[in-house]
Amino acid sequence: MEDLVPIKAGKIVKPRPIQAASIPGMLSIFQNEWDSLMLSNFALEQQLHTARQELSHALYQHDAACRVIARLKKEKNEAISLLAQSERQMPIPSTTAIAVNVSSLTAEDEDLGHVAKKARPGITDHLIEELTECNASLSQQRKKRQIPSMLASSDDVERYTQLSSHPLHKTNKPGILSLDINYSKDIIATGGIDTSAVLFDRQSGEILSILSGHSKKVTSLKFVNESGIVLTGSSDKTVRIWQGSEEGNYTYRQTLKDHSDEVQAVTVHATNNYFVTASLDRTWCFYDLSSGLCLTQVEDTSDSEGYTSASFHPDGLILGTGTSDAVVKIWDVKTQANVATFTGHTGAVTAISFSENGYFLATAATDGVKLWDLRKLKNFRSFSPYDPDTPTNSVQFDHSGCFLALAGSDIRVYQVANVKSEWNCIKMFPDMSGTGKATCVNFGPDAKYLAVGSMDRNLRIFGLPVDDGSMET
Repeated sequence: MEDLVPIKAGKIVKPRPIQAASIPGMLSIFQNEWDSLMLSNFALEQQLHTARQELSHALYQHDAACRVIARLKKEKNEAISLLAQSERQMPIPSTTAIAVNVSSLTAEDEDLGHVAKKARPGITDHLIEELTECNASLSQQRKKRQIPSMLASSDDVERYTQLSSHPLHKTNKPGILSLDINYSKDIIATGGIDTSAVLFDRQSGEILSILSGHSKKVTSLKFVNESGIVLTGSSDKTVRIWQGSEEGNYTYRQTLKDHSDEVQAVTVHATNNYFVTASLDRTWCFYDLSSGLCLTQVEDTSDSEGYTSASFHPDGLILGTGTSDAVVKIWDVKTQANVATFTGHTGAVTAISFSENGYFLATAATDGVKLWDLRKLKNFRSFSPYDPDTPTNSVQFDHSGCFLALAGSDIRVYQVANVKSEWNCIKMFPDMSGTGKATCVNFGPDAKYLAVGSMDRNLRIFGLPVDDGSMET
């Protein structure tokens, strides 16, 4: 009670104003307040109407801008398509003997058109000498070859899981049919049913370039190491050469029209100066890369059907081809002679892969995978991982020759052994696309990841999980 302080306040009440002292005065006050409220409400309605008009105008401008952008994009795509489909040939000077042989072709040969058989310069003695020197050098290196220290171990491969999935191709025509990897730059190229090839940078996860120009599906593609060139083969019977730049852009360079049916395979020689294409027209063509000239076109005179796959031996003097009637043929590149024939498959030979050791060959077909010993020219092992109605679409040795991957309704990785030992399946990945058709598979540098294409539009990368510190992924 001692802490309380009394407050003394006056008891005088402030009188009401005169206007509020009577009913007419109060009605006058209420009327003024009502008028003020109505004026304020009218001003707010005017502001709302103005805001609605401005919003409507802005929406109209946005819609018009979207229409203009869509039209410009359409015109740009049409212009790019027309540019890519143009048949302009880049003039490339040639100082080799090939140019002399080309100039010796008569005008009559040119007038015969594509139907007539063209005159070819052939594989010259100088070219044979170059191929032989390359073969001798690579064979000598192979004898001293050691397994890379950075190569993924079988234990690492057993722990592989899906790291990422990248939708690279169009949704209206899904399906990746071919795949290749540029090891030096870690760039993955995929060819699809949507008639385009996509170059994908795995490190950044970005698309570097889309190669458009083929009129039908891209069945095969290959990088030419260090030169920045990409080769694409298509069901439109043509092969296209694309030139890369230091900035990562790729431009159309040349179209090759030497086949009369679908091009099914493209393979690059170890010199990186030549390449071969194989087609359903039962021929394979040997090209000079610098000029794009077909040096020779070899026709299969046997009863075999068209080619569905092809691959160079690592040393470059042997070419392997697979046909649609289950026959595997080995060719001597120097003489263009069929030196060996392997039979036993069922269905089309979908893929061929030579091991880096030089004497193993893996072939895939409807009945699975067969392994061939090139020293004795016989089949020493067969894999039948799927049911008879499910073909094996792809088979691939890694660059060290220590692992073998195959793709069909799933993806399997085998540990490479010798002829007498068992080849064990160390890892199996389910097909994550939901289509049940893994179409192509390839190992990354040092087998540190596995790239897989399927009949959806996604490229999938399999490797060690990010939190696994035993190997950089």
